[in-house]
Amino acid sequence: MIQLIPFFAVAALLFLSLFFAMRRKPRAEGGSAALVEARQALNTLQVGLLPPELIGRIFAQEDLEYVVAEAPAGVHKLFLNERKRIALSWVDQVRSQVVSLRRFHLGAARFYTRLSLRTETALALNFAALILACRALQVLIYVWGPYAAPRVVGATLTTAARVCTISEESLAFMSPAQFATIGNRSAGSASL
Repeated sequence: MIQLIPFFAVAALLFLSLFFAMRRKPRAEGGSAALVEARQALNTLQVGLLPPELIGRIFAQEDLEYVVAEAPAGVHKLFLNERKRIALSWVDQVRSQVVSLRRFHLGAARFYTRLSLRTETALALNFAALILACRALQVLIYVWGPYAAPRVVGATLTTAARVCTISEESLAFMSPAQFATIGNRSAGSASL
C-alpha cells in the first residue's frame, strides 16, 4: 500500500497540471490581439512612461533639496517614502510594458516577414538589457531611494528609447496608411 503513494502523488500532479493547462486562455501567436497589445504597450511606453518631463519630475533632485530645506524631518521622511513608492511603481510599469512588447516579438518574429533577424536579435539584446536595468533600478531604489542612481535611470531611459525605436520600426506595418494602400491595391486589382 505504501508503494502506491508515489504513484498517487504523480497522478495528482499530472491532474493539476492538466487542470491549469485547460484553464489557460488560448492565445493565437501573431494574431491581431497580439498586434494591438504590442502597439498599446509601445504607445504607453512612448507617451505615458518615458517622456523626459515625467522622468524629470519623478527623479527631480530640486524637489528633495526644497523639502529638506523647508520642511521638518517627518515631512522629509514622508516625502522620500512617497517618492520611492512612485519611482518603484514607474519602474514596474516600464518593465511590464517591456515584457508585453517582448512577448509579442517572441511570438510574432516567425510569422511576419518584415521582422528581420538582425532587428530581432538587436531587440532581444536590448530587451534583456532593459529588463536587467529595470530590476537593478528597482533594487537600488528600494535600498537607497529614488535619488541614489541617476546614471541607472539614464541608462534605463536610453535602452527603453532604443527598444521603442526598434519596436516601432518592427510594428510600422500596422500603420493605417499601409492598410489604406493595401485596400486601394486590392480595390484596383478587383476592377481589372
